[in-house]
Amino acid sequence: MQAGVDAHKQGRFDVAIAEFRKATETDPNLAEAFLNLGEELMQTHDYGAAIPPLKRALELNSNLDAAHLQLGYALLSQGYAAEAIPHLERVSALEALGIAQIDTGQYQEAVANLSAALVKRPGDQDLLYYLGRASGLLSKRAIDTLLGAYPDSARAHQAMGENYLVLRQMPQAESQFEEASRQRPEIPGLHLELGMVYAGAARWDKAEEEFRMETKMQPGNAEAAYRLGAALLQQGKAHEARQELTRADQLKPDMPETMYSLGKAASLEGNPAAAEKAWTRVIELEKESSLAMQAHFGLANLYRKQGNTAKAQHEMQEYKRLQDKVPKAQNPPS
Repeated sequence: MQAGVDAHKQGRFDVAIAEFRKATETDPNLAEAFLNLGEELMQTHDYGAAIPPLKRALELNSNLDAAHLQLGYALLSQGYAAEAIPHLERVSALEALGIAQIDTGQYQEAVANLSAALVKRPGDQDLLYYLGRASGLLSKRAIDTLLGAYPDSARAHQAMGENYLVLRQMPQAESQFEEASRQRPEIPGLHLELGMVYAGAARWDKAEEEFRMETKMQPGNAEAAYRLGAALLQQGKAHEARQELTRADQLKPDMPETMYSLGKAASLEGNPAAAEKAWTRVIELEKESSLAMQAHFGLANLYRKQGNTAKAQHEMQEYKRLQDKVPKAQNPPS
């Protein structure tokens, strides 16, 4: 046992494995020897070989939490998710437990455990991935249940509309949302979604109509106010657009999309000071994004009209710099 520990400290894992294996042969009832052997095999990523000694360690002493933890990881790595879960539950290994629960279809439990793990390790890439996957699978199961049990309901048509909207299949999305709206026009968010379909097809009058209905139903919804303002702006109704966009900014301050549209509305209304303030704020918030690029372009035109050549040139330089940097697919229409 001591020789194995010494070899481990020196990074001589093959030697450590051999020594711990000798310890298990010398005393077949020494749980710690089997635990150490299993842990050392885990160190070398030989997960399959680690399982038998870890199981033996728990046969000899079921209270070895370290053996439960390592065995849970080993079983999970080999695809035995269901068998791994009791061991991972015992030691509250939330991340591994959540992953195992995804594999066994326990999506709700997986979301809860992965969310708890993310609180302790915010921003962890693996946790974010698995939480997104678990949430997506849970959502899909719920939607599948809805479509199977209530295929002709308003909610089913709304769910189908959302799927088509994501796929950019606008005619199908429009049909589904319109049927949902016909059945239950009072559903919050439904007019917003239908308006987005019309906006995607540049049918701005219809989009305005839907967004306006949504703002009446939900006057505190910042996105609905923003979408209405953007639809009005597309139709050249600058004054009314600015009112709605200002309200959207009051409801949810400093949203870059709102500030950019506010700048456009102010510029069209002939208020360069307000436009400059809004676009400058976009650049402060975004710095390197496509919206910041368009804000630089707007400022360049504004300063050019004012005869401020130096500022106009600087803004155009920033616009061109970001134009080379930002993927064209992300560039919003100017």
